[in-house]
This record gives sequence, C-alpha cells and structure tokens, in this order.
Amino acid sequence: MLCCLSAGAMAQTVYSTSSATNSPYSQYALGELSDPSGSVGKGMNGLGIAYRDHAQVNHLNPASYSAIDSLSFIFDLGLSGQISNFKEGNKRINARSANFEYAVAGFRMARHLGFSFGVIPFSNIGYNYSVTNRIGTEGSSGYSTVYKGNGGLHEVFIGMGWEPFRGVSFGVNGGYLWGSYDRSVVNTYTEASTSLSKFYSADVRNYKVDFGVQLTARLSKKDRLTLGATYGLGHEIGGDPTCKIVSTNSSTGIADTTSYPRKGELQLELPTTIGAGLMWNHNNRWRVGADYKWQKWADVGLLEYSSENGVADYKSVKGLCNDLHKMSLGLEFCPNPESRRSYMHRIRYRAGVAYATPYLKINGQDGPKEISASMGLGIPFYRPNSISTLNISAQWVRQDSKQFITSNTFRLTIGVTFNERWFDKWKVE
Repeated sequence: MLCCLSAGAMAQTVYSTSSATNSPYSQYALGELSDPSGSVGKGMNGLGIAYRDHAQVNHLNPASYSAIDSLSFIFDLGLSGQISNFKEGNKRINARSANFEYAVAGFRMARHLGFSFGVIPFSNIGYNYSVTNRIGTEGSSGYSTVYKGNGGLHEVFIGMGWEPFRGVSFGVNGGYLWGSYDRSVVNTYTEASTSLSKFYSADVRNYKVDFGVQLTARLSKKDRLTLGATYGLGHEIGGDPTCKIVSTNSSTGIADTTSYPRKGELQLELPTTIGAGLMWNHNNRWRVGADYKWQKWADVGLLEYSSENGVADYKSVKGLCNDLHKMSLGLEFCPNPESRRSYMHRIRYRAGVAYATPYLKINGQDGPKEISASMGLGIPFYRPNSISTLNISAQWVRQDSKQFITSNTFRLTIGVTFNERWFDKWKVE
C-alpha cells in the first residue's frame, strides 16, 4: 500500500471508487500525468513528435502545423471511458470513470504558416482510500487514516508552425495552465478523542511554453523520413500551495489549526521536458515511428510536510522524484487512401507500445513502472464540403510495482476529426 506501517501493526486498506480519476498514485507531485495526444496519436499510444500530416492537427509538435492543408479548417475533439483494476496482495477492486479528453483546431494562416488552438489535459487527481492499523495481537487499539484528493491541471493553448525552407519547420505553443487540487489525510485514534488532519491545496494560474522542430527528407518518390524534436520550458508555476494541520478534540469540540506557509512563500514547479522522434512515411500508406521523452522531475522541488524534533515545517524539497524516461513505438497503415472503389481501403489502422520508467518515489522507494499498448482505427465519412474521420482507440496501461499497488487500466477513446473545406475557391462559369 502507499504508506509505511510501523512494526507490530496489522493494516487493512479500503478503497473507494467514487473519485473521477481513481488512481492512488495521483496523490503525488502534480497528479497522474495525462496523455496529451489527439485521436490519431492515441491509436499509436501517444506517438507524434515526428508525425506530420496535412489533414490532422498534431499539437505534440507545433512544427507540424505548417503541413496543414491550405483549403481546410480542422477540428478534433475526443472523449474517453476507462475501467481500472487495482491489486494489492490478495485484494482487488475495479473503478470506472469517463472524461472529456481534448478539443483542438487548426488551419493555414498563410503560405507555409499554420495556426492551431485548443484545450488539452495536463494532469488528473482523484483518489479516496483508507488504511486501518491495529496495534498488538488482540487488535483492540489502533488508528485509521483516510486519504482523499481531487483536482487536476488543464492547458489552453495557441500555436504556430512555420516552414521557412522546404523540409525544415519550426513551431511554438504558448499555453495557459490552470487548475487546482485539494488533498487531505485524516488520522483517527480508537483510544483517544483527538483526530489529526492535514489539508493540502493549491490553485495554479500560469503560462506554459513548448517549442518544436521537424526536418523532413525525401528518400525517394514515395518515401519520406521526418526527424522531430520538442522542448518544454520548466519553471515555477506558483499556485500558492498551503498546508493546514487541524487537531480536533471530539469531547470538547475544540479544533486547533496551524497553517503553513504564508501566502506567496512556496511555488509549484513544472519540469523541463525534452523529446525526440523519428517517422518513416511510405506513400502515405505506411507510417512507422519512434518517440523518446525525458521529463526532468529530479530537478523539481516537491512540497513536503515534516515534523522532526518538535519543529514542524512545510517546504519544497528536491530529490523526491526520479527523471521520467518514456519510449514509444507506433505505426499507421492505410491500404489506399486515394481509393474510390473500396471504402475499406481508406480505413486507417494504428497500433503502438510504450514503456516509462518510474519517476515517483514513495517512502524512498521507486514507484511503479508503466507499460502500455494500444490499437486504433481511423474511419472516414463524408459530408457536404467535408472529409472527416471517426477515430477509435483502445489502450491498455499497466502500472507495475512489487512494493506498492499494481494497476491495469483499459481505456476506450472516441474522437472525431472534422476536416472542413472552408477555403475552397469557387469558380463561376
């Protein structure tokens, strides 16, 4: 379980499935990190740093906006539902949730200059579980601890991608990061009338900036190779995080509250993020690629409350996380995107796998590693003056840890990409 137990204590953990995210690991850092990819990327398990297509908005690398078709206005939105299974020892529990994933749009502003805007998730927080500890063999005394949390961060952004030279593109996303969280830890003792509660909160309103570059080489008439790179700026994001310690005597009804710290003394932080990708495109029928992402969480200060030698403090401490390294492989296949005879030949088939190293540290030990796999379909449908796509993806994510909880999540995402021919030039005869 996610807490340390003292010697001689017997513990029982009870989980609730009422929260939106349903992940006990979201009680750490800024919460459970979201997959920011769109409906196409989710079918390839988040791949996208080197993905480049005239009919899609790929906000994972803003340099790709320069490839957007000059006649189109593209709008992409998605919803997801998931079932998670948590295992701790011999205990298992299932949880369900549904979320709005993203909404992004893009169009060509000028020759070789693309523009995009939208809203995407950054992190989610949602958990509710309790731990009961009984002291001694009789189990007549002990205490219980209830852990609750909810909230998360989202980003609204605008971005541009420019191709100043053939095969060379640059881009930038400027975003506004907002959201809040509330976390609590409540201890109740069976042989005492006093309970001790800790309440943590923050409210983030700050900027976020990401840069991207893509280099595309034509290997032959039908083959292209794209190299991509991204850089996300790491910086302090404020939030005015606070911690309140409340000691309540149920017999007298008196509560003693201590707050740490005063407003403006602490700030939350974003890690620097570096990404690199490679994708081979054969005649717009085969796309095969690989991504690598490095988030420098070890350099980020996390907030920690401690009470040692009678001195209590709530402060920012570095070294409570490891750097996150994530490797992804993915592919997309379309039998014949230009086919007019066979509808089945225009369907796109996608698949991907990924591995992420543990970046959380829990009680001084590495948290769970993550492995995942996905499959997806891109199903075209036609409306007047529009060529749009229904994108369906199924993903399995496993967070594996020998010391802590192991989780398996099955996620279904449904997205629709509307490709409207807004900028067609009509010819009058």
